[in-house]
Parts: sequence; C-alpha cells; structure tokens
Amino acid sequence: MTKDLTHIDRRVVLGGLGALAATGPAFAAAPPLPTSPVAINVIDVGGALALMQKAFEDYRAANPKLVSRITFVKAPAPELASKIKAQQDAGRSDLDLVLTGSDGLAAGLEQNLWQKILPDFADKFPKIEENYEPAALNLHRAQGAGYGVVVNYYPSGPLLEYMPDRVKTPPTTAEELLAWAKANPNRFLYARPTNSGPGRTFMMGLPYILGDKDPQDPVNGWDKTWAYLQELGQYIEYYPAGTGATMKELGEGSRDIIISTTGWDINPRALGIVPKEARIQTLKGFHWVSDAFFMCVPKGIPNDRMAVVLDLMAHLLTPKMQAYSYDEGYLYPGPAVKNVPLSLAPEASQKVIAEFGRPEYADLIANNPIELPLKPDRMVVAFRKWDELVGAKRKR
Repeated sequence: MTKDLTHIDRRVVLGGLGALAATGPAFAAAPPLPTSPVAINVIDVGGALALMQKAFEDYRAANPKLVSRITFVKAPAPELASKIKAQQDAGRSDLDLVLTGSDGLAAGLEQNLWQKILPDFADKFPKIEENYEPAALNLHRAQGAGYGVVVNYYPSGPLLEYMPDRVKTPPTTAEELLAWAKANPNRFLYARPTNSGPGRTFMMGLPYILGDKDPQDPVNGWDKTWAYLQELGQYIEYYPAGTGATMKELGEGSRDIIISTTGWDINPRALGIVPKEARIQTLKGFHWVSDAFFMCVPKGIPNDRMAVVLDLMAHLLTPKMQAYSYDEGYLYPGPAVKNVPLSLAPEASQKVIAEFGRPEYADLIANNPIELPLKPDRMVVAFRKWDELVGAKRKR
C-alpha cells in the first residue's frame, strides 16, 4: 500500500425484498448471492481504506464468481450525504458500501440515507455482538443503531501532541493549555471537528475535562466547553479542513502543540511527516472519547449487489481481515473484534508498532474511562454550534 502525505490526509465508511410470509420473522433474510459476478463501488470518507483495502482485495481474489471488480473512491466526509442524496433523488445507486467515521454516519442518518442492516440481515452476522470488543460493541449499539456496522475501533483521544525541543513544559490541565496558547499565539492548532477525528474528539472530550454539566448534551450541557473553545480560539490562527494539515505544520515547525489521537500520533511519525521525537500529553480529568469506522449501505442498491455487500461486510469482520487494521498505527489499535493480537498482523505492521507505538498507551487505555462519542443527531448539532460559535471567528 502506497503511503505518502496525500495518504495521511486521507481522513480528508437495499433493494426491495419480497414480502415475508405472514408467519415469518419480522426481519428479512439476506438476498441470495448472484449467479454471475457484480462490480462493487466503495466510497471512503474517513480513512478506513488505509486499514482495510487489502482485506477488500483478499475478498475479491477469493470470490471471482461473486465480484468482477471493486472500485474505490475517496471523498471528504462533509460531501458524503449530499452526494448520496443526489444519487438517490435521481433514482441511481452508484455507491454500494460507505466507509465512514461517526461524522458521515451521523449526516447520513439525519437525511435517512442508510439501509437498516441489523437486525434485518442478522443471518449474515452470527454472534456479531458477542465477537466485538466491549468498547466497539458500545459504539456499534449507540452510534451505528443498526445502520452502521463497526469495522474498526480505537479509544481515540483527545491527546496533546507536541515537540519537546520547543515545548519544555507541556500543559497538563485545560487552564495551562489556555495560558500556553495565550503566551504563544498561533503555535497551537486543531482542525475543524466536522472533518477531523482529533478535532471532534477534542470538542467532545473537553466537557469531561472541564467538568461540564452534561457531556452528552452539546446544547444545554456544554456552557464551559463553548466558552473555553471561544477563548482558546483567540490564539489560534485558523482551523484546517483536515487533520493532515495539522500534522504537516507540526512537522514543519510552524506549530508546537496540536490535538491528536493514538493513531494520528503513531502513523504520521511512522511516515516521517512528524518527527519521531514528538511526545503526547493528556490533560487533568482526561476521558477517552472512542471512535470507529463504520460500514454503511445506501438505500436502493439492487439485490445482487446487496447480497455481495453483506457477504463482504461479514468477511471484513473475521479476525484475519481485522488484523490488517493494525496497519501502520493509523487507528491504533484498530481491530473491532476480539482475539486479534498484534502477532496476527502483517510483519510490517508489527515492526511499525514496535518502533513508533508508545508503551504508555496500554496504561492510559486500561486506567481511564472510555466514553461514547455523541449520538449522531447530537453530533450534527455540535458540529453546527462549533462552526457558528468557534469556527466562524477564524477563517482562512
């Protein structure tokens, strides 16, 4: 898999069935697999292909009677919902499978774009809940809600990432971060939450750090958070459209502290975009805000392609395919299902984690609460409020 700076910015994842018999279950069974191969189109708006493309290719190679080819398209998350809605309004079904973070999932749910997968097609996913890692299962239930199937998971952040030669004493509290940003204007940076995993994780993690009234209610429970982000914004030059820009600027030396996550800490250092010497720091009151990549299926795709997509989704959740998600630390750890040790990953992945992973992650994951992100409808509201209250004050 080619890895370059474009790749690191990659953050920049049914047709009608016959009526069931009156005595049958309340759910449809998966449609039968086609008798001739079909072409499948996959769109990635979060970066999951960086982890899972080899698993897709393995499926195609093993199933030539089902799949003639798999085409991959990438797009920014904010464009996803409008792109799919336009196709559906035109009666077209050009995209078969969506790989997205919680942002794209939320936008699609808001516009009723996704086909319900579970429990409707539970026959294709036996023991799915039993097989998920506990935190991945929580995300699958709370975020996916049967429309998005978790394919990769990580505890995420929010973490501060900084260069120790330029930041001798990193902030350890929210107050210290604000004071540091004030004393060092334009040297702190994070990306717009709507299109950045670290950006939205920072936004959703602050209510825990600041002791806000209700961390799951961005409208009535985030008074301290919105006030803090507005004040902090006075010392931020601009908000990039994606996380890759923040990594590039940290690496080039134009910023000294940025917001990161486990994967965004490890992978850019492995790629040489950020110096290996960069360090991480949590703030007092830190809670992990977990994140995941989801598989979603747009409504309206024909039965033959639907059958293959469901079969493909089940394939991606097998331990051997999940082991690819260790990748180069991009979504560390990455696997969403149980019993996928690093030893199952390709040798190249094992070497990257050995060299660029951090021993402190095991302790941080074991000894700090892992919270759910906002529910999709509330996340959409939080993105809008951030854009209005914070982002609108700084544009470039």
